[in-house]
Amino acid sequence: MKLDGKKVIALGERDGVPGPAIAECVRSAGAEPVFVETECFV
Repeated sequence: MKLDGKKVIALGERDGVPGPAIAECVRSAGAEPVFVETECFV
């Protein structure tokens, strides 16, 4: 997926995929993470 020039909000989950991991994936696709957070959804 090409995300060149896009801005992304990365919301991760504590027991799933954490926010920083999502941010690295979108960064490698050319996007800029503007907010990265890992939450616990219960």
